[in-house]
Amino acid sequence: MTKQTQLGKSGIYINPIGLGTNAVGGHNLYPNLDEEAGKDLVRTAIKNGVNFIDTAYLYGPGRSEELVGEAIKETGKRDDLIVATKGSVKFVNGEMQHDNTPSFLKQEVENSLKRMQTDYIDLYYIHYPDGVTPGYEAVGALKELKDQGKIRAIGLSNFSLDQLKEANKDGYVDVYQGEYNLIQRSAEKELLPYTAEQNISFIPFFPLASGLLAGKYNKDMKFNDLRANMPHLQGEEFEKNLEKVEQLREIANAKQAEVAHIVLAWYLTRDSIDAVIPGAKNADQVLNNLKTLDVQLTENEIAKIDSIFK
Repeated sequence: MTKQTQLGKSGIYINPIGLGTNAVGGHNLYPNLDEEAGKDLVRTAIKNGVNFIDTAYLYGPGRSEELVGEAIKETGKRDDLIVATKGSVKFVNGEMQHDNTPSFLKQEVENSLKRMQTDYIDLYYIHYPDGVTPGYEAVGALKELKDQGKIRAIGLSNFSLDQLKEANKDGYVDVYQGEYNLIQRSAEKELLPYTAEQNISFIPFFPLASGLLAGKYNKDMKFNDLRANMPHLQGEEFEKNLEKVEQLREIANAKQAEVAHIVLAWYLTRDSIDAVIPGAKNADQVLNNLKTLDVQLTENEIAKIDSIFK
């Protein structure tokens, strides 16, 4: 079943279950990635109705954009797809820095267009603020590119509320991507109300809290990758979180769904969240994420999930 929903005020319509592709060519993020498997993941997603694909220069760096672009080209469906990418990152003597100057962002958009073998990008995000360039100037540069048809919508990621407000001074921001999940709900205080009021679409990253909310972990698990330093996956807090996940499992079992489907469906009931972009490491996970669209939560279930994770 494919339903379409509008991304904020952008006039762009998407399947609300998108695909995050940091495991497609993101060699700097995950060791031992198989590039062909990554491309297969993108092909599988497109073949099964996913039309919203999210990448970034930082993944690879640059390699994810290239592989996503190749996979899209092979399908011949570029114009049916909504492709998002992000820029702001540069490496100086091997060190990552951010640059939001208009000249840098314009050049980065050109570089992304080349890597992805396309002549327009549906949604271009400033990946991180640089702490120097006024946000509205950076966004103004993207507005020029939008007027030229090189990008169709403007996004910001990782900006604080104050930075977002400054950058959106002229009302040009269409989408905001930030951390939000049932474990980390601080965005509900100010960010989500602001994006709702401004008709900006909020896209949560880490929607499954690094796998915890997929319901596949148990208390004996030990992590030796980037998860090893995450407080919600350590000690007592980890055990408490696992107990909450078990309460979600009861709702999931009653619906013959998985915990992850229940969690993702709950996000889509929030004001201003129009889409989720769970990552996937293989094609089966892509198909599994799509089952979220079959889940219908009742008002009681929505409230219960809210209270479990208060």
